[in-house]
This record gives sequence, structure tokens and C-alpha cells, in this order.
Amino acid sequence: MLENIALQSSGPAISPSAAAALAVGLAAFGAGYAERGIGAAAMGAIAEDNDLFVNGLILTVLPETLVILALVVVFIV
Repeated sequence: MLENIALQSSGPAISPSAAAALAVGLAAFGAGYAERGIGAAAMGAIAEDNDLFVNGLILTVLPETLVILALVVVFIV
């Protein structure tokens, strides 16, 4: 019986739109998780030295490029 289940060719497990939504959602979750630590460290560094504002801003925005790239891939594919 297990052989019959494994050999069925009924198509992909999830639809392409669900896979795209999952890809963007996981990218957004990863970006948020990365920004959690980066944001706290950047605010601490800026509190000590105002000259680090640009560096902190760049490092805080950098993980968001993951979500932008995931959206680009969804629209390309």
C-alpha cells in the first residue's frame, strides 16, 4: 500500500501561488529575525556615537533586501 502512495503522480504538493507566498513569507520572517538583533545593536551604537547613524541605518535596512529579492523572484517566475 505504501508503494502505491509513493508512486502516485498527482502533481506538486502545493500550488505555485502557495509556494510563492511561502517564499515571501519566510523571507520576511528571516528579515525580521535578523533586524531584531541588528536594530538593538545599531541603536546602542548610535546612543554612544552619533557619527554611526549612517552605518546603523545601512545595517538595519540591509536584511529588508531579502524580502525585495523574494518579491522579484516571485514576479519573474
